[in-house]
Amino acid sequence: MNKITVVLLMIILGLFLPALSGQHKSFRHDSLKQQWASPADFRVPESVCWDSKNEVIYVANINGKPLEKNNKGFISKLSITGEIISLKWIEGLHAPKGMGIHKGFLFVSDIDHVAKIHIAANRLVKKFPAEGAVFLNDITVDHLGRVYISDKSTNRIYRLTGDKMEKWLDSPTLNSPNGLYAEKNRLLVGTKEAVSAIDYEDKNITTFIKKTGAIDGLVPDGKGNYIISDWSGRIHLIHPNKEKILLLDTTPDKINAADIDYIPGKKLLLVPTFFDNRVTAHTLQ
Repeated sequence: MNKITVVLLMIILGLFLPALSGQHKSFRHDSLKQQWASPADFRVPESVCWDSKNEVIYVANINGKPLEKNNKGFISKLSITGEIISLKWIEGLHAPKGMGIHKGFLFVSDIDHVAKIHIAANRLVKKFPAEGAVFLNDITVDHLGRVYISDKSTNRIYRLTGDKMEKWLDSPTLNSPNGLYAEKNRLLVGTKEAVSAIDYEDKNITTFIKKTGAIDGLVPDGKGNYIISDWSGRIHLIHPNKEKILLLDTTPDKINAADIDYIPGKKLLLVPTFFDNRVTAHTLQ
């Protein structure tokens, strides 16, 4: 076999062996290790929410199009080890997305209203319409029990206090607000290109972390950093004074990374995969 033949053979093998062996192109940082993947029984899982009291993971299933009022959306219960406890724990929603917990209640955004679910009673108890809302997305709850909801289509933040729903902030400065996280003195908002910080009292908006890229999920890691997902399949670790670190990229395999959650005590990152219909769990070192 001459040298030219050998070179051609190596090129051919280099092109076709990865496909033949079923290798994926996804990237995973050394500090991130997958622990489990749930069965692919969900129906467009958009967000996950860890309930520390009951030690269960809630999964919001759109089960249709993101803005379709089809009454087919539902919430699932998932164990910390990836087993589905109840696929359709709560039904009767449209396209549920962000979730937050306060004093035994689960709050869920659902296109133009927020659903309030009594966790112990296993039932939906009330819906709160958000006037003028178009695409309610993420939810977070502050230390006083006030529920904040982002509307990425109107650049608004709504707030539910008790039974009162209000347009809390309406600003063009917020470019497609999505991921939310409530800290003690400020609300963090993930947008198309940054994390903004909003003072609860005067509603002053400042840029907290720049050049993040688009943000879907936004959660703290408990060590001064934040973890963000961009829906397409990329997850980064970010900090206001450091370069962002790519932890996971499943875009080559066309697996999404929607509204994530993180359990600091277990160092466990939970990722809903949207069209892939699973939840995956990864330890972060």
